[in-house]
Amino acid sequence: MTTLKDLMTWRYATKKMDPAKTVPADKVEAILEAIRMAPTSSGTQPFEVFVVTNDEMREKIRKVGWDQSQITEGSHLLVFAAWDNYSAERIDAVRAHMEELRGENEMLTQYYENLKNVYLPRDETVNHDHAARQAYIALGFAMLAAAELGVDTCPMEGFDPDAVDEIMGLKELGLKSVTLLPLGYRQEGADWLLPMAKVRKSRETLVNEIS
Repeated sequence: MTTLKDLMTWRYATKKMDPAKTVPADKVEAILEAIRMAPTSSGTQPFEVFVVTNDEMREKIRKVGWDQSQITEGSHLLVFAAWDNYSAERIDAVRAHMEELRGENEMLTQYYENLKNVYLPRDETVNHDHAARQAYIALGFAMLAAAELGVDTCPMEGFDPDAVDEIMGLKELGLKSVTLLPLGYRQEGADWLLPMAKVRKSRETLVNEIS
């Protein structure tokens, strides 16, 4: 039986993907479903995911992405784009969706009114940073889902977000790119990182227990 630890040991930040191999549509959909189901603060899901397979767009993104080959060699590129800010309209839409599925509830209404009172006065940068952190939670779920399906990934922050936003027209959508996730299959014998041992802090170094 494959364990979660087995999957986490198998996966790595793949540096060289095989451009001849394509991730099947059903596996891509399963990864996207993991993203959709990932938890976020107050259930806001303050980000969107773009599945980019267009070769021309991926070439442009690669040019502003430190020329990382996985952007074009993987069969799919996921772009996580967080809300540029929280707004009354966006929070109201979250509440309305909740009510559609759960019914109207005075406690639910008050909760999201309180959320607006906290979020809306804050600086735009603070709110965008908060939204971006929610996208990163979903990123982690995406990588684990991909590993379960035998799909390789490489989370990326090495790119010019302003340039990606311009290429993809994200500013007009009230979004800012925060991380990229190519999907594909490792190219055996061509990836310098593949044969190397996985390096992590020891439990003793990482974990502090307060009794």
